[in-house]
Amino acid sequence: MRPVLTIAVIAAVSLLATGSAGAGTPKDPLAAYGYHLYGQYCLSCHGGNAEGTPGVAPSLHGVGALAADFYLRTGYMPLRHLGLQPRRGPVLLGNHQIKALVAYVASFGGPPIPTPKPARGSLSKGLALFTEHCAGCHQVVAQGGYVTGAVPPALVQATPRQVAEAVRIGPYVMPTFSQRAISDRQLDSIVRYVEFTHAPTRPGGWGLGFLGPVPEGLVTWFLAIAALLVLCLLLGRRFRT
Repeated sequence: MRPVLTIAVIAAVSLLATGSAGAGTPKDPLAAYGYHLYGQYCLSCHGGNAEGTPGVAPSLHGVGALAADFYLRTGYMPLRHLGLQPRRGPVLLGNHQIKALVAYVASFGGPPIPTPKPARGSLSKGLALFTEHCAGCHQVVAQGGYVTGAVPPALVQATPRQVAEAVRIGPYVMPTFSQRAISDRQLDSIVRYVEFTHAPTRPGGWGLGFLGPVPEGLVTWFLAIAALLVLCLLLGRRFRT
């Protein structure tokens, strides 16, 4: 029997034994609908009581609406292949289904969904904070990058709420930033800067993908060398004639 199927069978037996995926079907209608969706999409990995499965999926107790909303709305979950980095993809569930699952997961306790307000943030402070905390992995213009064991994604598709959620939960290998490390007001500035990177200004002309000064300098040198070679050839022909 395949490992994933085995896990599904064990989780299903556990669910029948306890009589529910939690402490009974939630009384809230939305969370109750989420309870049934959980049994359909999540139980095989996260277990009958959302306690997680060692080596497969973490417990959902205490993650709150915060993590559930982020992972579902980015398409990170349901995970397509166990053991691989969650990547942004098509959202497989409808808005009402996501709200229901989030409500059900939130019934196990945990932080709520943040509501960032980028309009009250500072673009310049956001740049400074992003450079300090985020640019090492995502690059200074949020185009993504490479680190050991992971590929930090570009943030061009990230909504303000998703940026705020990622900062607080630290998905995959990303560190978690508490309110002590990054306050809500500072987070507003970071979100505002990330919004700016979706369509940055180009005061210098050709942005070259905003990869930074090193590739820009290399391109400049390659163009300059080619231009110098052409100039030398032209001058050489002129002197020979």
